Amino acid sequence: MSENIAKMIDHTALKPETTKEQVEKLCQEAKEHGFFSVCINPAWVETAAKLLEGSDVKVCTVIGFPLGANTPETKAFETKDAIEKGAHEVDMVINIGALKSKNYELVERDIKSVTDAAKGKALTKVILETSLLTDEEKVKASELAVKAGADYVKTSTGFSTGGATIEDIRLMRKTVGPDIGVKASGGVRDRKGAFDMIEAGATRIGASAGISIIAGQTSDSDY
Repeated sequence: MSENIAKMIDHTALKPETTKEQVEKLCQEAKEHGFFSVCINPAWVETAAKLLEGSDVKVCTVIGFPLGANTPETKAFETKDAIEKGAHEVDMVINIGALKSKNYELVERDIKSVTDAAKGKALTKVILETSLLTDEEKVKASELAVKAGADYVKTSTGFSTGGATIEDIRLMRKTVGPDIGVKASGGVRDRKGAFDMIEAGATRIGASAGISIIAGQTSDSDY
């Protein structure tokens, strides 16, 4: 069971003060425990890709992180650059202000700038930042992500006012249907929390507490 859940975890280190030594440790842990990927900031993609070469562990990075307030053109460039440096998956933050302004054309174009840049090269996940949204906005953002060709919808950056909740995972799964991935991230700190998210419909877990999760322990990590 630990091995099965390990394959659903993006082993994460996204704090701005993350050092090279910590990235090296993250990659070693991911190989040792069989995590699906490491999720690191774009500046570490090349380092992680070299460290994980020859292993099954994927390299995941973040786009427009953590605010999502970049232009679509910037996010597209960031995506292409990350893929060229070795990223297999990209987790992009939506333009939250545009969503709240009901500028849905911009939100869709923003997401599509990333999915188009990644098409055929990397899997795309769309971070909604659910703690800042109403249920209606969560549904709309999920619908726009699907329309724009995303592979996953994702709850949170882990850097805002809250993380993943069971209710949000259920709502997102109901909205996107069975064929789109749902990633729970932010505040998943232990085995029970991870299994609760999976039961609610999550197919991937983003956590810096991956080792605690598979060991059945509890971590005080935020992400």
